Amino acid sequence: MKRNRALTGLLILFAFCFQSIFAYGSIISVSELAKITDDENVRIVSARNSKDYGVVHIKNAINIWHKDLYKEGKIEGLIKSPAELAKIFGGKGISEKNTIVVYDSGKNKLSGRLYWIFDYLGCKDVRILNGQLKKWRKGRKPVTKEVKSFSSTTFNASPDKNKICTTKYVQEHLKDENVVIVDVRDAEEYAGETGKVERKGHIPGAIHFEYKKVLNKNGTLKSKEELEKVAKSAGITSDKEVILYCETSVRAGIAYVALKSILEYPNVKVYDGAYYEWAANPSNPTE
Repeated sequence: MKRNRALTGLLILFAFCFQSIFAYGSIISVSELAKITDDENVRIVSARNSKDYGVVHIKNAINIWHKDLYKEGKIEGLIKSPAELAKIFGGKGISEKNTIVVYDSGKNKLSGRLYWIFDYLGCKDVRILNGQLKKWRKGRKPVTKEVKSFSSTTFNASPDKNKICTTKYVQEHLKDENVVIVDVRDAEEYAGETGKVERKGHIPGAIHFEYKKVLNKNGTLKSKEELEKVAKSAGITSDKEVILYCETSVRAGIAYVALKSILEYPNVKVYDGAYYEWAANPSNPTE
């Protein structure tokens, strides 16, 4: 009888742990990443700039700077075509079949941006390092200055139109009761007090939900329960279609991770053109 009770207890504990891991979506811990750094199918991607990458990075990590993925033009931060992105990633030795782990210095903005791009292009196993490089180094895990490279490969992009939207799409859904437009910039930018663009303010009807609300003070992502609480209190619920944006939608990435991967909201999009593109058109209203 005692043995059966002990076995039942272990099974319950295992189920609880499994559910906790599963519920945490695409987040990978420092200890979990440390176990797979030498796996041939894993591609660890540093989202930091090349200078910082050259100073120190996680063992076996390759470097991808987000600004190298953007189109040239007046609107800052628009990603290149899927074919162009596929060529860049394939040249880095990344396939859509790889397990891809992205990280940055600790603010989650750059890693979140790359996470969304990989996810949008159809990669099936994209992870984001919880706590980023800051927590990795705190855990005394191996770092290096050695530049890592992999042989070029083929990256087959399968862009998901349900994870991205255009200015036209936002225009058409401004008054749609089933759509929530979410501005993840800081309060001053949202209020039109600061910002790089001339026409300051925000998209009409957009909810203010700064991206930092999904993070703990140490840079790790909040638990599923905490995320659900802060999202719902802001009026962001799973029954609505959610459109995320900031100034160039770099900061929108980590909010996307929280809502789409951890909370498993079924319909979350990133407005890639973001407020830069919206404000550039004088016919678009602002508040």
